[in-house]
Amino acid sequence: MGSYWEDRFQTEGKVWGETPSVITTKVISSFRQRGVKQVLVLGAGYGRNTKELAKYFKVDGIEVSGAAVKLAREWDTHSNVIHASVLDVKLPQKYDAVFCYNLLHLFKRQERNVIIDKCSEFLRKGGSGFFTVFSDEDSSCGKGSLLEPNTYEYKQGKFAHFFNELDLSHHFANYTILDTGSFREQLHYAHEHSTWIDLRYVSFLKD
Repeated sequence: MGSYWEDRFQTEGKVWGETPSVITTKVISSFRQRGVKQVLVLGAGYGRNTKELAKYFKVDGIEVSGAAVKLAREWDTHSNVIHASVLDVKLPQKYDAVFCYNLLHLFKRQERNVIIDKCSEFLRKGGSGFFTVFSDEDSSCGKGSLLEPNTYEYKQGKFAHFFNELDLSHHFANYTILDTGSFREQLHYAHEHSTWIDLRYVSFLKD
């Protein structure tokens, strides 16, 4: 997993351009309503979303790719991006909120559970979380080899889990779920082609 993203960021740089995800507006609004000051971003990449979040919050990010961390530190100078794996990182503080954009679906069930459980470690009591994931309504769902229920190797060497609404709620059953929903997003790649993806989101609290 880490080597795939390392190679990709080294080759393509800012893979999805510099415009933040359309969901960041909703995330920022949700976090501001809850009085969030400090945000931890899981899978920060090269800073496409952290740079926007840092206009409103103190932002730390975790990113496994050294190439992406280097890009982020040069481009998004207001966020603190830590070179580490979300699966085993230890942090000295707790945060008001955690944001995770399109990372969770890149793992099989056991590792997804680890990431979700670690949010309890990252968040203070009453802290907020916001995750986005691939939807089972996405055109790639069902393609390729089935690895686990709803998890497909839809491209050679690349797999993803595709969530339905119930599955997503079950994954976050140990938190208080505030909201779930779905949205479409157009990704614009650095080499000038684009594609549409179907995503789901979940907003939750640590009790």
